[in-house]
Amino acid sequence: MKIGLIGTGRIGAFHAETLRSVPGVDSLIVADADAARAHALADALGVEAAETLPRMYADGLDGVVITAATGAHAELIHQALDAEVPVFCEKPVALDVPGTVAVVERCETGAVPVQIGFQRRFDRGYRAAREALRSGDLGWIHTLRACTSDQSPPPAVFIPGSGGLFRDCSIHDFDVLRWITGREVVSVYAQGANRGASFFADGDDVDTCAALLRFDDDTLATVTATRYNGAGHDVRLEVCGSEGARIVGLDDRAPLPSAEPHVSWQQSAPYTSFMERFHDAYVTELSAFVDVAADRAQSPCSPAEALEALYIAEACDRSRRIDEPVRIADVRAAAGGAGAGAHSAGDVRATGTVGRVGSAE
Repeated sequence: MKIGLIGTGRIGAFHAETLRSVPGVDSLIVADADAARAHALADALGVEAAETLPRMYADGLDGVVITAATGAHAELIHQALDAEVPVFCEKPVALDVPGTVAVVERCETGAVPVQIGFQRRFDRGYRAAREALRSGDLGWIHTLRACTSDQSPPPAVFIPGSGGLFRDCSIHDFDVLRWITGREVVSVYAQGANRGASFFADGDDVDTCAALLRFDDDTLATVTATRYNGAGHDVRLEVCGSEGARIVGLDDRAPLPSAEPHVSWQQSAPYTSFMERFHDAYVTELSAFVDVAADRAQSPCSPAEALEALYIAEACDRSRRIDEPVRIADVRAAAGGAGAGAHSAGDVRATGTVGRVGSAE
């Protein structure tokens, strides 16, 4: 198989290196708006660099991986679909609901598979929690507590095009909560704060947030995120049920220094980035895409499912602005009802211009 990769920044370079070792991938070609950067990566990995996207597609790709700037995602997905090439695209599909809906509608009328990059679905801990819940070991769930905490903030230039903390960061939690529980969020109440650098507020964003989510079976979830977690990169989920519990991310690199005397489980240095925390999940995710591109499997995360997570993020951002609870149905209705009930979380399977990489995760 010949795979193309668009966007050769940090995550793009990691994906390119991973793809070289995925069984079934015979050759790799990379491209970027910064041609010099694309050629530098190609030379370092011993792969090919394309000067333009038309030339890349003219070589007859079996699949394309999009890791370019968030604002370019939707256009690049459409270009790949025009070429009838299977697509893997890092989240989000687009920065807004209309752009996402346009991709969803096109995908649902075509036969070319598209996989969106929510790598937590491929993390061993999240998968184990999902299996424990689905098996009945936990009883009925009453509370979920999710957190995503960056050790240090992204550069100021990233913020204006990021979509904001809920859409860029917490959307991972929103997606994986739907995936694990098989339930839909019906309402949210969210708050945001800024105690760090002024460029977050200047970019109409927040550096710390908290949201309370109510699911359709009355399960409650809290989702928190921050750009300033000095202890390290902390991503965890607590799944608490009537008969048991599971905690995802509680390993010996979790940045959780105990205040209790003589209590410690840390044996290694704490995680400092999402690349460290989810290294293995990213590898498994790309291997799954190769199976999708080879028509051996269906997409494990469709644009329609990404749209549902985006609705939750939109609701949270609206809630923190108006300081009131927001119903997901109202957000969906404001978007014209797109995606309503089209893809239930319970159905999720477990299994021309090139932009720069822009996603923080």
